[in-house]
Amino acid sequence: MTDQPIWDWSMAWQVLPDLLLAFVKVTLVVTVLGTIIAAVLGLIIAIVKRSAPQPISGIVAFVVNFIRMTPIVVQLMFAYFAFTSIDPMTIGVIIFGIHYSTYMSEVYRAGIEAVPTGQWEASTALSMSRTRTWVAVVIPQALRATIPALGNYAISMFKDTPFLVAIGVVELVQAGLEFGGNHFRYIEAITLCGVIFLVASYPTSLLVGRLEKRLAFTN
Repeated sequence: MTDQPIWDWSMAWQVLPDLLLAFVKVTLVVTVLGTIIAAVLGLIIAIVKRSAPQPISGIVAFVVNFIRMTPIVVQLMFAYFAFTSIDPMTIGVIIFGIHYSTYMSEVYRAGIEAVPTGQWEASTALSMSRTRTWVAVVIPQALRATIPALGNYAISMFKDTPFLVAIGVVELVQAGLEFGGNHFRYIEAITLCGVIFLVASYPTSLLVGRLEKRLAFTN
């Protein structure tokens, strides 16, 4: 019996199409859709916490803290067993979106609080409605300051997608593990998973960093 080589290029090329398919069909889709949900819901949460009457804002704050303080894998499994009629991938998108919306809401809150008080006072002096003040004055300025931080949370969501294995969704890492189990070779699949994550996330992080510096320079 001969020792197997540490790295087998034939295995690497064999598993690569499966990994790329799982990346595009699951990992990327969950990240993009989850980020959209998180960004929209997070903004709504931030506005409600600032503008709604105390009972409502207090309840929202409690729910947000509860979601943020519990592991996402527990939330995934709870939703999976509670809503058995819903497709697991759909559950994954929704839970990732809700979970990360709690973090993005804090980013929005900081951006909203950074809007100078004079902007609010000027809107009042111009007899602008509360809705118009938010839409035309506050939100555009808040978004300008928060986009880089939102991008960082999107990257974090991308790196958390392997938790989808808890509800049976075959994303990038699980596809690699299944290949390794079928061929009794894991090193090539897992290494390529790491490379794909790196290739996808590192340029994005550089773009976010560059955007942050550019916005800071123009402010």
